[in-house]
Amino acid sequence: MTTDPAARPLYRPVPAMLDLPAMEREILDFWAENDTFAASLERTAGGRPWTFYEGPPTANGMPGTHHIEARVFKDVFPRFKTMQGYHVERKAGWDCHGLPVELAVEKELGFNGKPDIEAFGVEAFNAKCRESVSRHVDAFTELTRRMGYWVNLDTAYWTMDASFVESVWWALKQIHGKGLLVEDYRVAPYCPRCGTTLSDHELAQGYEDVTDPSVYVRFPLLSGPLAGKASLLVWTTTPWTLVSNTAVAVHPDVTYVVATKDEPDGESLVIAEPLAEKVLGDGWLLGQSFTGRDLELWRYARPFELVEFPDVVGGTHYVVLAEYVTTEDGTGLVHQAPAFGEDDMAVCRQYGLPMVNPVRPDGTFDDALDLVGGLFFKTADKVLVEDLQARGLMFRVLNYEHSYPHCWRCHTTLLYYAQPSWYIRTTAIKDALLRENKGTNWYPENIKWGRYGDWLNNNIDWALSRSRYWGTPLPIWRCAAGHQTCVGSRAELSELTGRDYSALDPHRPFVDDVTFACPSCQQTATRVPEVIDAWFDSGSMPFAQWGYPWAEGSKDAFATAYPADFICEAIDQTRGWFYSLMAVGTLVFDQSSYKNVLCLGHILAEDGRKMSKHLGNILEPIPLMDTHGADAVRWFMAAGGSPWASRRVGHQTITETVRKVLMTYLNTVAFQSLYARANGWTPGTGVATHVLDRWLVSARNTLVRQVTDALEDFDTQRAGALLATFVDDLSNWYVRRSRRRFWDGDAGALQTLHDTIDTVTRLMAPLTPFLTERVWQDLVVATDADAPASVHLASWPVADEAAIDTRLDEAMRLTRRIVELGRSARSEAKVKTRQPLGRALIPSSAFGLLDADLRAEVMAELNVERVESFASAGDLVDYSAKGNFRALGKRFGKQTPLVAAAVASADAAVLSADLATHGRAFVLVTDLGEVEVSPEEVIVSERPREGWSVVNEQGETVALDLELTPELVRAGMAREFIRAVQEARKASGFEVSDRIRLSWASDVPETSDALRAHAALVAEEVLAVAVDEVDPSVLLSEGVTSFSDDELGFRFTVVRDGQD
Repeated sequence: MTTDPAARPLYRPVPAMLDLPAMEREILDFWAENDTFAASLERTAGGRPWTFYEGPPTANGMPGTHHIEARVFKDVFPRFKTMQGYHVERKAGWDCHGLPVELAVEKELGFNGKPDIEAFGVEAFNAKCRESVSRHVDAFTELTRRMGYWVNLDTAYWTMDASFVESVWWALKQIHGKGLLVEDYRVAPYCPRCGTTLSDHELAQGYEDVTDPSVYVRFPLLSGPLAGKASLLVWTTTPWTLVSNTAVAVHPDVTYVVATKDEPDGESLVIAEPLAEKVLGDGWLLGQSFTGRDLELWRYARPFELVEFPDVVGGTHYVVLAEYVTTEDGTGLVHQAPAFGEDDMAVCRQYGLPMVNPVRPDGTFDDALDLVGGLFFKTADKVLVEDLQARGLMFRVLNYEHSYPHCWRCHTTLLYYAQPSWYIRTTAIKDALLRENKGTNWYPENIKWGRYGDWLNNNIDWALSRSRYWGTPLPIWRCAAGHQTCVGSRAELSELTGRDYSALDPHRPFVDDVTFACPSCQQTATRVPEVIDAWFDSGSMPFAQWGYPWAEGSKDAFATAYPADFICEAIDQTRGWFYSLMAVGTLVFDQSSYKNVLCLGHILAEDGRKMSKHLGNILEPIPLMDTHGADAVRWFMAAGGSPWASRRVGHQTITETVRKVLMTYLNTVAFQSLYARANGWTPGTGVATHVLDRWLVSARNTLVRQVTDALEDFDTQRAGALLATFVDDLSNWYVRRSRRRFWDGDAGALQTLHDTIDTVTRLMAPLTPFLTERVWQDLVVATDADAPASVHLASWPVADEAAIDTRLDEAMRLTRRIVELGRSARSEAKVKTRQPLGRALIPSSAFGLLDADLRAEVMAELNVERVESFASAGDLVDYSAKGNFRALGKRFGKQTPLVAAAVASADAAVLSADLATHGRAFVLVTDLGEVEVSPEEVIVSERPREGWSVVNEQGETVALDLELTPELVRAGMAREFIRAVQEARKASGFEVSDRIRLSWASDVPETSDALRAHAALVAEEVLAVAVDEVDPSVLLSEGVTSFSDDELGFRFTVVRDGQD
């Protein structure tokens, strides 16, 4: 590296304002030309692996602004870990299967359900699905590139690839071999529009608020002591299920009572005693009571006789016992329809009752039925309610508002429907899932045992199969004898058939045509018709992305990259991808697929509503970034509020990010470039000896430690807040206080700021990769031939703990606090900032902490000639003292008021002196005698008397002496003159480093005296090589451009030195 400053290159010019989107396009070209992403992977090739999994999007729709959010986090942390030296492979992926894809294709083709698909042909339909999932890959690719998300799209996995499907088959074979993949006849949530069941985690995504009829129906008793005398009062919110009513369940230990209407020939109803008054109200007499166990097997007349019931031993339509019945709502008597309720099915099975299902798979009643034939099940409610009312069986009808599950894909009302389906017995591994969750770090932490933990604790078996077309086929072949063969690969299929199926497309319908002799009995085995839940595909990506275990090299690749160190998606994936990853990993490998998971809140429109085309509040991602810059959008997503909460995004919020953070950072860089170039300075010279430099070095290293800790804890909000605060301090304290030193080319200041910009640029690089790259090229690469070619190839800063001076940090904090209070005092007194004052008083304790250098900073910032302590002010100060109840309470408990009263009545001046000098004082306390108190236990306030402007906040006081001597007045006039000249320089278009010649005149004696007395100060401040007093007529001559201030009575001209 060249060490001769004269031979080394200077910074590039850096503008104070920048077209961020245009700059970013240049950086994108720079990265592409230099293959910087690949270079970052090559640089860390020998580093410790740090694994990140990409949650795959489905590219059958255009990307939205919400896609930026998770991608920001998926980019920030891999960049951070790469700069730390970790090797972070970033493999993209595409989700291809599932009902959302099928429904979109159905809509395109104008289809209305499965019959249309089968008429069209499964092969042709699946070909359309295959085409659709790659339709918008280019748009996603452009979004990825434009926002600076570094992920390998060239080697992306596709869940429809044969190698991926084979990996999923292998996993299912492992699960089947453990006895955890079974077929069962269960009641499960079912979408009649899509013609398939849903898993429990899909069910959680589709609840919608609806209003249903809440009906109380009379079931007349036909047997038992009340036969012909009373009716069971049964409550339900699904009147359509009454068509297939099979039984009525009661709790065996609940007391049921006969309630009779208090009127002649009043009817009698059987109801749970705890609910009688709530349901019936006044005017009913409660009579004979029975336990639920007493009611067992009492027969009743069913509400509808529209369907045939098979003959079974013991018959049907009687009271059964069920522990799940409660008295929290309803009537305590629960209508049983085993085809439409899981609990109903379990109870009725115990009694040998049949399951009658008159609802067809499309959600309509069988055409042969009277009254409801052909009606959609929910539509039938109205007809059935009217019929019950007409026949006198309806006791009451109310509207009932509640949340009811709908299909998350097509929004059709779901029904709970009994049919055979394939399940993964995740309930059998509940303890293992809870164990894995315990070892997982959730961000935010409350999700771990809250939303997600509740989900695991209430886990039910995974409804895996789907009676659909475009998905991974369930690889189970079955013969007529019921023997099952679960196939784990195309190679295994080839062995079983004796034919070469290595090139088989493992999708429907091709795989449906494959048969073989059952290994157990030699009968023909055919594949079961179902495909699997696409969430199982997504949960298999940690191993299936490599084609594990069949593809060459897949075992090593998987072993290196499992489990993931980090995954990230929005909160709605808690019961989606996050669950499927953990479940599949635990089922197959007895280990969860990830260690750390970020659960992000949703992105809302600026009006607080969900973005939608219907509402007209959509923000398209590419135009958004082309308006504000990707860095601004990234910063907002990562640091603009809590990532865990829903946040509003709009033009105004992002503009604030640009103004407060990015432009402040850029302005500081531009300032450094300007004055370094103006002074011919180049990095490598200068030592931090000035107190501001030493403070900045300490603060910089503290920042490195804190930002590193925040990112290690996946806290981008804190990292962003730390960086934003530091950048503000850097600009509005360090640079502003050091401006004179930069004008003079002070090497210590320039080197300190250079080193700080270098560090801050690297710390900001993961969050704002574009602007930091621009700065790195302009300041670091431009001046150091050995510097990394990109900031993203640089190492992450490491804090130098020895450089952190906590005492100086605290003293500087106190200095700035004193300045803040001093400004308030000046403002309250309405004294202009440029008017020097004689002195400022600060608390004695603060005065002792500030050395001469820091007191000089206070003097300069407050524009006072001296800074003194209140103690030095003698009788100018009044003291008051009071007890600190919180501190006193720790020692004196109930006697605290006595001690506080003694403190208040003591001589406050003596207390203050003793506490300051000896660190303790004594007060005389009633009943306790002389008691020692400490500075922490006494709050002493010092207040100057007349002629001072005083500000006291939270026990801290600063006072300004308002007396203006003639000399102070003259100094104020000189500073007003300096301000006017600086404005004239700017108006004349001078560069900040230009030297000038200044001529002035005044007909006000006081102003002339002030300018003569402070000519040297004026020259220094405005970079004047000459300051000449001239006759006023000279400045009024024709052709002379002059500037004036009528209030102070001066006129002047400024000419660039060397210019005629």
